Amino acid sequence: MASIVRLPRPLADIWDWQRNAACRDLDSAMFFHPEGERGISRQRREDRAKEICAGCPVRLNCLDHSLRVEEPYGIWGGVAEGEREASRRHR
Repeated sequence: MASIVRLPRPLADIWDWQRNAACRDLDSAMFFHPEGERGISRQRREDRAKEICAGCPVRLNCLDHSLRVEEPYGIWGGVAEGEREASRRHR
């Protein structure tokens, strides 16, 4: 009989944390900027998204995901794209 010890975990185990995300049933537009959005309107949208992330039970899972796959856009785990990029450059 073949050994299954080295098989990868089921994908459901890897992504299951998303089921508990505070943003799960919200409009994704709150977390991703529309083309051309700048200034105070962008800052307000990002601030609202970060408030939601601040109380999210899976915030750290989300942030870890975004850093591992280098998500180029959006607010992930309460961190904006520019902040993640700066963190990557710093490392």
